[in-house]
Amino acid sequence: MARGHQKFQSQQKNAKKQAEIKKSKGHDQKAAAKAALVFTCTVCRTQMPDPKTFKQHFESKHPKSPMPPELADVEA
Repeated sequence: MARGHQKFQSQQKNAKKQAEIKKSKGHDQKAAAKAALVFTCTVCRTQMPDPKTFKQHFESKHPKSPMPPELADVEA
């Protein structure tokens, strides 16, 4: 165990460096997922990521409701 103290110092230095990298990154998966949900159903307020999914949702869940104008030209 000649390197015991050096090993401990190296581990501490690396842990501090990794913590700083993680802190500076600031990537939050929940926030990214929430930002991707840009379309909101006017009937049930469900959020969807793209117009194709939105149109499929509207046709299957709300067949009696009139189609919103923004979905008129979208192909499902």
